[in-house]
Formats: sequence, C-alpha cells, structure tokens
Amino acid sequence: MAGSVIDNIAVAEEQLKGAELASKLKSSVVFKGDKSIRDASLKLDPKDMAWWRDAKFGMFIHWGLYAIPARGEWVMNNEKIPSEEYAKLADQFAPKHFDSDRWARITKNAGMKYMVLTARHHDGFALWDSPSSYKEFCSAKTAAKRDFVAEYTAACRKAGLGVGLYYSPMDWRFPGYFQPKELSDNADMMKKQGYGQIEELMSKYGKIDILWYDGGWLAHNGTDADAAWFWEPLMLNKMVRKYQPKAVINPRSGWEGDFQCDEGGHDITGPIINIPWEKCLNLNKSSWGYNKHQNTMSSDEIIRMLINVVGRGGNVLLNVGPDPDGVIPPPHVKILEEVGRWLEENGKGIYGTRPGPFQPVDGKYCSTFKEDKVYIHLLDLAGQKELVLPALGRKIISSSMISGEELSFIQSNSLIRISIPAWNKVKPPAVIELVLDESL
Repeated sequence: MAGSVIDNIAVAEEQLKGAELASKLKSSVVFKGDKSIRDASLKLDPKDMAWWRDAKFGMFIHWGLYAIPARGEWVMNNEKIPSEEYAKLADQFAPKHFDSDRWARITKNAGMKYMVLTARHHDGFALWDSPSSYKEFCSAKTAAKRDFVAEYTAACRKAGLGVGLYYSPMDWRFPGYFQPKELSDNADMMKKQGYGQIEELMSKYGKIDILWYDGGWLAHNGTDADAAWFWEPLMLNKMVRKYQPKAVINPRSGWEGDFQCDEGGHDITGPIINIPWEKCLNLNKSSWGYNKHQNTMSSDEIIRMLINVVGRGGNVLLNVGPDPDGVIPPPHVKILEEVGRWLEENGKGIYGTRPGPFQPVDGKYCSTFKEDKVYIHLLDLAGQKELVLPALGRKIISSSMISGEELSFIQSNSLIRISIPAWNKVKPPAVIELVLDESL
C-alpha cells in the first residue's frame, strides 16, 4: 500500500511538471507598447498603482458619432467617408437617453471598479466642450449641446468608481496624419490640437485616475514607438503629470506608461507576468463601437477570461458600445449582471489579490493569493475528484470551496492533494480557498 502511494506521488509530480512547463512555453500575451520609449521618472510608484492592481476589472466604453451608422468605430476610415460628410453626423447626435449614472450602476453591478470612456476617438469628435478642437468639432458646439465628459466624470465619482479617459491623438480629418512629413504644417496642426485637448481633459475635470491613449502610430503604419519622433511623448506626459501626478497611464502614446496592454479577444495562456498589465477586449466581438451586428461573449467566457488574466497578474478592461441614444444594449447588461453575480460569490479570490503562488496550468486552473489565503480557480478538471498541486512551503490549515464546503487534503514536502468529492455538484469555474498558517 505504501509503495503504491509513493508511485502515485511520483507520477503526479511528473505530470505536474509537464503541465506547468507547457504553460510556460506558450504565452499568448502580446504587448503593444513593449518597444516604447523608457523614462522611469514619469512612472508611478508601485504604491500609487496598488488601487488599480487591486481593482482587476473595468468597463471600457466606446461611444461617439460612429454609433449612428452602427457599423463600428472605424466606419469613417473603412468606408472612406469624406470628413465633411462624416461631420454631418454631429447634427444627428443628440442622445435622448444618455444617463451616465445608469452607466455607472451597470458597471458596479457587473463587479467592475473603474471606467474608461472614449473622450475622443480617431474621427476627431470630442465628447466635451473643447476650445482646442479643430473646427469646434465637439458635443458642446453641435446638436447635443452637452459636455458628456463632465457628466461622466461626475457619475464615476458619485458611484465610487475610478475615473478613466481614453484619448486618440490621431485624427482622420487631417491629411497630415497620413503624410506627416510631406504635409508637416497640417500634421503640426493635428499635434497642437492633441496637446491642447489632453491639457483640457487633464485640467478641467478634477482628479483623473486613468489616461488611456490609443492611435499614436502615424499613417496607420508601424507602432506607437515608431511615431514618437512626431508626438514627443515624454514632453506630452510631463504635461500630464503636471496636472495629474497620480494618473495611471497606458503605453500607447509612445512612452512605456505605467502598465502594458494586450488587446483583443484571443485566449490568455502561459505563465504569470510580473509587471502590471491589462487585457482589453469587446463584449460584442463585432466591433468596439455600437454595431447592429451582434456577436456577444457569454458571461462564462468573460468570467474565464477574467480568471485567466488575473491569475497571470493582469486586469481586464471589457468594452461595451452604447447606441446612438447612449443606451448600453439590454442583452449586454444582462450578461454583465451574470458576471456580477459570480463575482459577488467569488470576488474575494479576485479583488485585491496577486497572481500565484502556483503557476497557471492552461485550461485547468489559475491561482491568486492575499495575505494568508490562496485561491485556486478551477477551470476544468474533466471529472477528476482530486487536484494535485506543487508544494507550497507553508502549512495549510484548511481547504474549502469558496462557498463554504470543506475539502479534505494531504500536504507533503513535495506536493498537495486536494479531494473534490462533490465535483459533480460544482460547475466550473469554481474557487477553492486554502487558509495558511502565515501570510504569503
């Protein structure tokens, strides 16, 4: 009997090493800003990043004139709509049901802790009263006659959510964007607009918690770093720090930023990443902006993405595209509410945690920890009644499902075995909580 137990442990250890090795060798994470200019003097101290790393889950909102044709936020460029023709959409943009407080409630009900609004996308239309806007192309000077950024930032603060603003310095209305060297005077006008508008956003709306750049590349070629000669991101972000010294800044301006970004709906695999990073993706896979064509993620897909990202050290920024009247589609709200209900039950294994101490095993489990508790996020055990983990170097006091059901376990110097007798009653993803004798 003793011999068979030893043999089983040896086999389990070998299988474990193989699974972990496979996960480490195939990371799917791609950082868009990994080649950006480095300047540590602009980066936040880790203690100023802690709130963001604790938050884990945020709401991205792409909303603007492109909601009217409802074919995605790139409709102007993709369909080669002349800027004068596209600008006429501003005459129709007078949302009847825009309610930033409702946006905030939906965000909170989904278990999200911060929001990021597209204050201005690549089409050049600003959602605030912007004196720097070329040809006064902004919501306060067109049909809406409203400063949506002011309403949005107030709603975030009222709801206790982190306030994030997205800004794209590129603007399709300027031929100089596509030919920055040949049409340098026109490109310089676009750059001047960008600096002026970022200064407005950073100085007029109180404390901004997140500045999320996009579209730093020129002529739709290369990377943000390739265009740094033009945008001069160190000078730009020194200005930002003057107004918002504690804002968390992403890397898409050509400067490395405070965290890295992985964009898109691809699955996340591989090992823990030991820098702050964020996964941004769409609830409606068709586009970031409102789209008549709906191809939504399920709540289960979102939860699994959240687990896979948080278990590797990242945050998830999940996007919705409100309709022309400012309404987040009800089917999207329903999905978000389902995610929120899961987080109500399992959120202590997500919020305020850090990844580990176990490396993720793709498709099987991830782990997080906080102080003396470790959370094992089960993705799929294929009907197994036992979970085998590497040794921890700490004594386990108790093991249970996060819902409270106690689980028996065996701990040795080489591995941990946790019995899951009621696995057939538990639908993954589910969470095991280990209580240790001392903090990690």
